[in-house]
Amino acid sequence: MNLPELGAFLRTRRDRIRPADVGLPHGPRRRVPGLRREEVAQLAGLSADYYTELERGGGRHGVQPSAQTLAALARALRLNGDERDHLFHLAERPIPRSTHGPSAHVEPALLGLLDRLSNTPARVITDLHETLVENDLARNLLGGSPAHRGPTASFVYRWFTDPRTREIHPPEDHPHHSRVFVTDLRAAAGRRGRDAEVAKMIAVLRRRSQEFSTLWDTYDVAVRRMDRKKIIHPLLGVIELDCYNLLSEDGRQRLLWFTAPPGSRGAEQLQLLSVVGAQELSVTDGTAPEGLPAAESGSQH
Repeated sequence: MNLPELGAFLRTRRDRIRPADVGLPHGPRRRVPGLRREEVAQLAGLSADYYTELERGGGRHGVQPSAQTLAALARALRLNGDERDHLFHLAERPIPRSTHGPSAHVEPALLGLLDRLSNTPARVITDLHETLVENDLARNLLGGSPAHRGPTASFVYRWFTDPRTREIHPPEDHPHHSRVFVTDLRAAAGRRGRDAEVAKMIAVLRRRSQEFSTLWDTYDVAVRRMDRKKIIHPLLGVIELDCYNLLSEDGRQRLLWFTAPPGSRGAEQLQLLSVVGAQELSVTDGTAPEGLPAAESGSQH
């Protein structure tokens, strides 16, 4: 592992990024051209001491960054595909070929847009509906994404195999979402070609869900780009929002965000999300904090 070269590479990538590029204020006393070490550490979910040691070439502690740590740094530093691969080469780690899981490389353009949606619930997901990264408002609205690996990382997979997943939407809307998920998944399967992971996921879903199997046999196909959703929030009630998708060039990742018309009830509820914060998304006593409406129905997982 070439730790000195790795540290130098990280340092040069850090110097080229401006705070505004990652949604940070510039500040009046900034002495470095790019990000501070502690800012990179914060964006990557690392301790400042660990990142500093890594950038300095490991030192006497001989830090050995994991693939997940390298992927987090690639996201924080907005590395493109070639730069991400170079980072893994320097650390002598296998380059993740999958677009899924904690080591997946998020498209820098989508990350840049996500940073600018600080007042809008937004997340970057794969074409199999696996969440790669999300902002705080998305977590407040939808709940934190489970740290699953394999098929269960996919919301579509859980939609057809775990009834609790459906509690986020009113029951009368479930048939619509099922159709949308299946037609979008068929588009992803066709785009990926002979992808063993997708083929296995579809085979398991056909065995485990009669609803999925029936919808799959219609051969309907449509990429989901926009939808109208009702989301059950345990403190704010049913929130009706527009959901938009912006796809990456290869279609394997998409930026998903939620909005509501100005002046609508949905817009007012979105403003309350930052007040609610990332509270436990379950209501047991039917009450809500002062000034917030109680949930109208159901509870979110």
